[in-house]
Amino acid sequence: MKQKICVVDDEAKILRFISANLKSVGYDVVTVGSGEEFLEKYDLISPDLILLDIMMPGMDGFNVLESLRKFTNVPTIMLTARSNPKDKVSGLNLGADDYLTKPFSLDELFARVNAVLRRSQPSAVDSGQAATSVIETGQLEIDIGSKRCWIYKDELKLTQTEFSLLEILALNIDKVVQHETLLSEVWGPQYRDDVEYLRVTIARIRRKIKARLQEPEEYIITYPGLGYMLRSISQSTN
Repeated sequence: MKQKICVVDDEAKILRFISANLKSVGYDVVTVGSGEEFLEKYDLISPDLILLDIMMPGMDGFNVLESLRKFTNVPTIMLTARSNPKDKVSGLNLGADDYLTKPFSLDELFARVNAVLRRSQPSAVDSGQAATSVIETGQLEIDIGSKRCWIYKDELKLTQTEFSLLEILALNIDKVVQHETLLSEVWGPQYRDDVEYLRVTIARIRRKIKARLQEPEEYIITYPGLGYMLRSISQSTN
């Protein structure tokens, strides 16, 4: 079955351009002209990926993404004509998986779409570990096979990008994973120097974990200028 991409943008020319080119490489594409219409039709569309413009009349892309993240973690790439770094951080903080600045080349569009969709697919686990392996540290359980995790047996809702990042840290528990490795593995080799993506996404994961914790444990340790480590924590006996 073809993967379905929904493009949300108020510019008809952009919608036609993106739709025609994504269809030419085998995707099923649905276009929507406003944030309000997209949210109304979301259940009917049921996309595998969203390309979401920021600057739209009515609900802008940030408002749409904030509403979207209340009920789904579907992969989302923000589109914008603005290159302000604050816009990128705002989108990433709200749960965007990537950020694409207009004008963009087709090669860049395809690369970003492919990378985000790849992260949403079941991961290939090292041959020494079963695809259904569960990694536990403290009250955090990470199921590599199902791409799900829990705190105190209560499921932790992560985006595909967040889980992919946590998965790499979990498969290397108690080892420092360098910035360049995390960026290349999760976002792609072209992102290996874009530490902002990593910093913001790690912060989101930490917030979600800490919001569920009953004790002040730090699961993800920062090694400034080097990388991050998921540390093993003994199970509480309480």
